[in-house]
Amino acid sequence: MRDIEFYKMSGSGNDFILIDNRRNQLDVTPRSRLARALCRRRMSVGADGLIIIENSDKADFKWHFLNSDGSEGEMCGNGARCAARFAYLNGIAGSKMAFETRAGRIHAEIDDARVKIRMTDPHGLSMGETLKMDDRVRTVHRINTGVPHVILAVEDIEGVAIESLGPAIRHHPQFAPDGTNVNFIQPLSDKTIAIRTYERGVEAETLACGTGAVASAIVASRLFHMEPPLVMMTRSGLPLEVTFTGSGNRFEAACLKGDARVIYRARLGEDAQ
Repeated sequence: MRDIEFYKMSGSGNDFILIDNRRNQLDVTPRSRLARALCRRRMSVGADGLIIIENSDKADFKWHFLNSDGSEGEMCGNGARCAARFAYLNGIAGSKMAFETRAGRIHAEIDDARVKIRMTDPHGLSMGETLKMDDRVRTVHRINTGVPHVILAVEDIEGVAIESLGPAIRHHPQFAPDGTNVNFIQPLSDKTIAIRTYERGVEAETLACGTGAVASAIVASRLFHMEPPLVMMTRSGLPLEVTFTGSGNRFEAACLKGDARVIYRARLGEDAQ
């Protein structure tokens, strides 16, 4: 791993390590161990996830996305936006591109430091499910936006005990065996929604979650009769704009737009692992 260049990037508060592996410079296996090592905060680079860019014969490039716990993710909205800007800055793709993920092909457009991605079509919307938890029954909603998400509407988003409630729902038997991401939302106006997300794979609250923002916007459109575009206010204070079309339980053209910042470029030292 010594002397390998990487970028540290942030998508509206979600931070990632990105490595260009088109020349197969990474020989560390398993990659899950590499992700756990590099994503450790205070001990290594530190990040919510690791993104490895590789060649594709079907698109501009393909990625491997690994969460900070070493698990491979099907999709990550903010990570995808960072990967797109990384590819543009490094001459891997033009300002409009497509790339392969485990969730399917993602299309992206670069507008300076802001990036819009068109995601794979959301599916599996289920409104008003009952979730039995210890002392009460909660009403939840769920949808898959490349990865599974559960959404709960709350009246006081600042008062949510996300450190305990997040993992309890994430690991609830109703969502076994893979578990789920968990989002809490509160409308702030007819176009703006506050959101907090407990992310599967990070196993903590993150400052933003792109797939969660899209999932929550779709659910909010049903719950609160809101029309897109919707602005999702993340914990970082940076907004994510979500647009989509659809009727019934079918949704198309789900797009996510926000900033994708290059924090720094550096090279891994031999002690990085």
